Amino acid sequence: MNSSTILLLIASYFGVLLLISFLTGKNDSNDTFFKANKQSPWYVVAFGMIGATLSGVTFISVPGMVGGQQFAYMQGVFGFFVGTFFIIIILLPIYYKLNITSIYQYLEQRFGVVSYKTGAFFFMLSRVMGASFRLYLVALSMQYIVFQEIGIPFWATVVISILLIWIYTFRGGIKTIVWTDMLQTLAMLTAVGVAIYLINQKLNWSYFDFLASDEFASKSKIFFFDDPNSKVYFWKYFIGGIFIAITMTGLDQDMMQKNLTCKNKKDAQKNMGTMITLLVFVNFVFLSLGALLFIYAEKNDISIPKVDGRTRTDLLFPEIAMNQGLGTALSVTFIVGLIAAAYSSADSALTSLTTSFSVDFMNIEKKPLELQKPLRKKVHIAVSILLILVVILFNNLDGNVVGNLFKFATFTYGPLLGLFAFGIFTKHTIIDNYSWLVALLAILISISITYLPESAIGKYQFSWEILPLNGLITFIGLWIIRKKSS
Repeated sequence: MNSSTILLLIASYFGVLLLISFLTGKNDSNDTFFKANKQSPWYVVAFGMIGATLSGVTFISVPGMVGGQQFAYMQGVFGFFVGTFFIIIILLPIYYKLNITSIYQYLEQRFGVVSYKTGAFFFMLSRVMGASFRLYLVALSMQYIVFQEIGIPFWATVVISILLIWIYTFRGGIKTIVWTDMLQTLAMLTAVGVAIYLINQKLNWSYFDFLASDEFASKSKIFFFDDPNSKVYFWKYFIGGIFIAITMTGLDQDMMQKNLTCKNKKDAQKNMGTMITLLVFVNFVFLSLGALLFIYAEKNDISIPKVDGRTRTDLLFPEIAMNQGLGTALSVTFIVGLIAAAYSSADSALTSLTTSFSVDFMNIEKKPLELQKPLRKKVHIAVSILLILVVILFNNLDGNVVGNLFKFATFTYGPLLGLFAFGIFTKHTIIDNYSWLVALLAILISISITYLPESAIGKYQFSWEILPLNGLITFIGLWIIRKKSS
């Protein structure tokens, strides 16, 4: 596929997004931008949140995981399923009862201003790093596939990408995101479905023939109970998955802002229950695609792509989709799916960061009405510029440094877990001025634990279980600074 065709695809895709923005952003009030006037149909939110939960990294990397750990990722997905019911039963009723715009306003009511700002700060740090990292990886792929060939530098690719996102979100905000997420989810799932169909056709299999094959059986082991030291050990993945769902969905403004656009608590709960049920199935399909890609590569002597001498299993999907002659349909749907995967996380991140900074740090809801909308628009521009700068910075850093920055961002969800757990499950108040120090120490201790030498922890490898450990350390720290009277 030539660069002109790819550019036409990108232009057409963003044309549809701009049309949705025009239809949903006619009223650009703050209530529309932050809460979508609480009129979003729950089933639209549920379907769209699948795409938001997935990302450009997931779209590329989950199929690539099969090469190293078969279907072990499903153990974490089952954890997501359990964790989501904590959100449905515990967190959503709290958010709807308080009628809040930012979920971190709960911390202000429960503990005080410092805890509130601490929670909001760690969300913003996590989301800026996470969204920038995902956007960086996909921008890098787009640069490699098309923009480099036509002489556009990487920084321009990033600026254009963020500018396009800003254009279709600056008026409607979360109301626009709810509907564009639905389109982006559909694009991703279509790309995966077309890939599975066409590759099976090449192998003279139906989908059910593929699932019944010995080749699939050899690559689809789900449960790993034999080695507690391994990263893929069941209880690490499963328990970690529970807490990842609670923190990275239930305690994340980006994800919860979509839920809070539903008409009422009951609709939001139906949305979450439907979303997680569909997500279990969708992740299995992604992993099935991964198994199919490796089977196809083995049968056709296709080498796993290498970058800088390192084998990159996450590039097998783009390699087969774009370079192995499987037809224009797969190339087209792959490019659209990749764009959708990238921007479904970036656009909602831009909107949620604008909301969090406006509400949590600028106190926009307490300012005169005539100042609120101009302030929100200025924050929206500032956050867009911040994302551009961070993505460009990533491109100028060593790959290991970038990976470590993203890894650091995952640690910052631990204090949120500890703060909310202490607020919900105890009746104690705390010395609010010290909460930021507890959060910071919890992160540093958690990071230090993962770097313990083999002489201290043997061959144990930390995985997702570091998140609940981080939350526990925060909880203990809050217990230490609790006030004696309840």
